[in-house]
Amino acid sequence: MKLEEPIVCIIFCLMTSPIFSQSTIAVTLPVVTLIDIEPAGTFTLNFTAPTEAGQALTAPAANTTKWVNYTSAIPSGGLTRRITASVNQVIPGVDIKVQAAAASGAGGGTLGTSSGLVTLSTTAANIITGIGGAFTGNGTNNGHRLTISLVVNTYANLSSRTNTPVVITYTITE
Repeated sequence: MKLEEPIVCIIFCLMTSPIFSQSTIAVTLPVVTLIDIEPAGTFTLNFTAPTEAGQALTAPAANTTKWVNYTSAIPSGGLTRRITASVNQVIPGVDIKVQAAAASGAGGGTLGTSSGLVTLSTTAANIITGIGGAFTGNGTNNGHRLTISLVVNTYANLSSRTNTPVVITYTITE
């Protein structure tokens, strides 16, 4: 009878022991740096002339129709990214300002932080910093809403002009 017990135990132990198998997969996560301004297209900001002598120009209402969307996958140990903005030309006597709102919409990850209200020049200035691995979602109502405004800075430098195109360039970088 003692002979039967060890055989039963061996059979039982083999049946309940886990059996392992392995496979190897190759994972690639590319470095990604993409930026887009939505919706595409231009807009116009016009000062309004006063109707009474001695009054100042009326600044145009700020434009809030543009959104910055981005996707960022940084390399291991890489730096966070930032978005800068600059203009192709300044208008004498006028400040062109931009402010990125806090990120909203369908995105996720380490979204950037607004640098607040920034006066643009031909030198790039940070408008969003601290972007890590993130995506904002695509299109309007996703990402950071941009508020773009004009302010008279020095009346002595103003001169009449019509439809002067100013290009704002946005760049995502480390």
